[in-house]
Amino acid sequence: MAPGSSRANISVGLFEAFLQGWLLRQEQFLNELTITQTILDESIMRNLISRILAHYQEYYEEKSRMSHINVFYMFSPSWFTPLEKSFLWIAGFKPGLAFPLVMNSVNDLSENQIERINRLRIETRIEERNLMDKLAKIQESVASPPLMELAQQYGMEMLRDGEITEVDEEIEILRTAVENVVTDADRLRTRTADSVVGILNPLQSLKFLAAAAQLQLRIRMVGMQREAERRHQMDTSNGW
Repeated sequence: MAPGSSRANISVGLFEAFLQGWLLRQEQFLNELTITQTILDESIMRNLISRILAHYQEYYEEKSRMSHINVFYMFSPSWFTPLEKSFLWIAGFKPGLAFPLVMNSVNDLSENQIERINRLRIETRIEERNLMDKLAKIQESVASPPLMELAQQYGMEMLRDGEITEVDEEIEILRTAVENVVTDADRLRTRTADSVVGILNPLQSLKFLAAAAQLQLRIRMVGMQREAERRHQMDTSNGW
């Protein structure tokens, strides 16, 4: 096994542990969001919004460190269930998901707010399309299909010694290009959420952030339940 593989495996374990703690804090924030909506104290609401945005930023910073070690692994991460993976768009939620969330969770948007949100939606869609085009061009630039398969399966840090000596340079170029696209996608996710919050008033922002947290936690819960049922069915069929 290549020396980098041990470091990659350790990093995966550390990220999974980080994610577990991060999701626990996400549940706590959801409780705060629910309670704070009844308090109607603007300073308290703004403080909570700031802390939640910082909470998301912490996730993206940790994810960026993991991506730098093995960006290919981020496209099918072991810490997500198959259901969660089905929502992945360039290694994360699609930025445009913010718009149906805000429209469904906030029922008192002004005409001006709706206009600004629709304008932001169009801008975000264009940037999403540009990022998908970049990723497609990167994939098309790989001369040999097995090279992309190899990179996706192991990543630069998990390749066995001597297997691809002649293509190490190409894989490094590929890794850097894909990592840059993932970084840009995460920036778009962050910028879109920040822009939506910037359009909304504090109470509306709480409703939007609560809807986002509820969706994420719900998808994870259902995904884990399905996996538990699948494992139970497999154990039963094997006579255990």
